[in-house]
Parts: sequence; structure tokens; C-alpha cells
Amino acid sequence: MQIYLPIAEISVNAYLLLGLGGLVGFLSGMFGVGGGFLLTPMLFFIGIPPAVAVATEANQIVASSFSGVLAHLRRRTVDIKMGIVLQTGGLLGAGLGIQIFNSLKAMGQVDLLVKLSYVVFLGIVGGLMFIESVRALMKSRGGAPMPTRRRHNWVHALPFKMKFRASGLYISAIPPLMIGVVVGILAAIMGVGGGFIMVPAMIYILGMPTKVVVGTSLFQIIVTTAFTTMMHATTNHTVDIALALLLLTGGVIGAQLGTRVGLKMRAEQLRVLLAMMVLGVCIKLGLDLLLEPSEPYSIGPGGH
Repeated sequence: MQIYLPIAEISVNAYLLLGLGGLVGFLSGMFGVGGGFLLTPMLFFIGIPPAVAVATEANQIVASSFSGVLAHLRRRTVDIKMGIVLQTGGLLGAGLGIQIFNSLKAMGQVDLLVKLSYVVFLGIVGGLMFIESVRALMKSRGGAPMPTRRRHNWVHALPFKMKFRASGLYISAIPPLMIGVVVGILAAIMGVGGGFIMVPAMIYILGMPTKVVVGTSLFQIIVTTAFTTMMHATTNHTVDIALALLLLTGGVIGAQLGTRVGLKMRAEQLRVLLAMMVLGVCIKLGLDLLLEPSEPYSIGPGGH
């Protein structure tokens, strides 16, 4: 069934969009990521303009993340206090990211920025995560004792310490606040929840236990991406409601299924699978930029 998307100005198969939303919702519940790192490039691949994909996809992230959080709240695997600190930074970062996005959109360079940002960030994060996860998985299968995460590092030397009881941490609020700022900027520019950066940062920088990382990440993503969507809708007018509804419907259903599957898998397996998907999307997007440009990018001030 074909449906016309007025803002994107193209016709696409509605069932394809439902399927994409469901797939990303499944990944959201399974890995604790908003899923934008996968869905936004997929929207590029089917012809959705990057500016519309970034602004609209945030709606789906909010829906799938909210659905996933409900499941984690029932299992008490969400650190609410940590999530609020991350959200505070996320709102600050999203506001800054929107300003950057608007400036580049006016210059006609926003499409190139979005795609290059995906290639760079996905390549770095996916590579580091894959190497570490494979090492951890091999040690676990070999029967070697898994190294205990350091409980005291540079994070503990910073001021403004807070107790995060659900995570069993007593650390400075500055690192989670800064992580939130970075994720907020990425949410505005790339149309992602930022879970692909937040999840490893929460584990390896903040030292949070894996069991609460997924739910807390989803909790933070909701507010940041909702704010980002509102800002895009009011300043850029690039949110396509028809596209958003189809992605949202599939995302809500998929998130519930993903949460159930994720709770049955080992943490090391989850991280390896997530890293492989991040790298796969990075390679595909990079090849498209290098080998199959749909049109030459302009460097003129008006994009002409």
C-alpha cells in the first residue's frame, strides 16, 4: 500500500515503514538504544530527505523508548535519579544541536553533515565496542574470570558527588551531565536517541551495572528526543506526521518484544550484536557517500 508523505514529497510503501519501525523498536527494547542510528540511515536509503528523516524519526524514538521503559520499570531496572541528570544535560545539548542544525540547513549543507556524522561516530563507537565485547565474550567462554570493573577512577575524583542508589554508585554529577550534553547534540543533528554512545559510556565511564543501563538509557532518551522533535517541528517544519505515525506504530510493538528477548541474553552477547549492527550501518552509509552519490554536494552558501 503506497502512501504519500507531504513533507518528504515522495510516495513509499506503508508496510515497509511499519516494518522498519517495528525492527528499530525491537532493537530499542533489546539493547537500550533509541534505534535512530539504524532507522535514520534506512530512511535515507528509501529516499527520505535527511533533514526530514532526522526530524521525524525522533518521534519513533520517543514512542519505542517509552514502550521499552515501561517494561523495565516493571522489573525495577531503571535508575531514575541518574536518568534525570542525563536528561538535564540532554536538554542543554539538544538546544545547542538545533542551533547548529538550523545554521547548516540555511547554508544548504545539513544533508552532508548528517551523513558524515553517522559515518564518523558509528565507525569509532562501533569499532571500539566490538573489540572490547569480543574480548569479554572470549574470556567468558574460556572460563577465565571476568575482570571486575574499577570502582574508583577519575570520575570519583570530581566534585558535586551524588548517590545513585539503583546503580550502587557515589560519583560526581559532572560526567553524566556531560554525557547527556553530547547525546543531546547528536539527537538534534543526527536524529538519534544516542544510546549507541550512552550505553557504553554508562558502563565504561560511569561504571553502572549492565542490568540498569538499558532501562536508564531509554528513560533519558524519551525526554531528550521529545524536546528535539518539538524544536525541529517549530523551527524547521521538517516533521512529517504521516511518516511519524507509521514508524511510531511499529516501534511501540517492537519495543515490547525486544525487551523480552534482551532480558534472556547475556550482556556480552548483546554488546557484540549491537557493535556489529553499528559497524554494518556505518559501512553501508560510507559506501553510499563514496560510490553512489545521488547528486553532487555544493559548497556554495545557498547549496546551489
